[in-house]
Amino acid sequence: MTEALYRDDAYLRDCEATVAAVDDRGIRLDRTVFYPRGGGQAGDAGRLALPGGNTIAIADTVKGEGAEILHVPAPGQEALLAALAPGTAVTATIDWDRRHRHMRFHTATHLLCAIVPHQTNGCSIVADYARLDFDMVEPLDKEHLERELARLVAEAHDIRTTWITDAELDTKPELVRTMSVQPPRGVGRVRLLEIAGVDLQPCGGTHVANTSEIGALRIVKIEKKSARSRRVVLEFDK
Repeated sequence: MTEALYRDDAYLRDCEATVAAVDDRGIRLDRTVFYPRGGGQAGDAGRLALPGGNTIAIADTVKGEGAEILHVPAPGQEALLAALAPGTAVTATIDWDRRHRHMRFHTATHLLCAIVPHQTNGCSIVADYARLDFDMVEPLDKEHLERELARLVAEAHDIRTTWITDAELDTKPELVRTMSVQPPRGVGRVRLLEIAGVDLQPCGGTHVANTSEIGALRIVKIEKKSARSRRVVLEFDK
């Protein structure tokens, strides 16, 4: 089991940790600030600083078995990995600029969910764009979506996470907005993301603390993917 520090504080950039295991799947630490790929959000990249000054570059982070989080090293570091043993103390540091873009985009997709009152059936959040697919047949208006996104960002809504039990979520199925990704279960409770006065739904991803932190957005594409799917692609308006 890996203690997931990002769940309680998405703004943590580094932490001290101990190597629990190393195999061909990746490096497992006892605790980490690295978010593992899931829920449509890309996994974190960064580095592990070793005793003596060497560093291992981490190219991706993925989920393992149960509560494992696996740090996937970039290629070409075989000698360092061969010498890395369980019990080694490391400093784990994420690529903050990349993570912060994920946080801003992920929060923006929740704003889209509040604007478009339909279930979603696909999502992708990377550093360069966010994509959200809605289960709907009606057309979407680009100018309306951009205007509403800008309004919600400018209104500076606070964002917080809370927890409910699995049983409580079962009594409130309307909270689940995703068809393709189910809320993370298995520990007896489910994490909710609340954008004050705007949106409330289960989510295990990382988010900013206030909508104003998202910044200016633009919709680069609205696409009809099928008879019942409308895709919206967001980028930051630089």
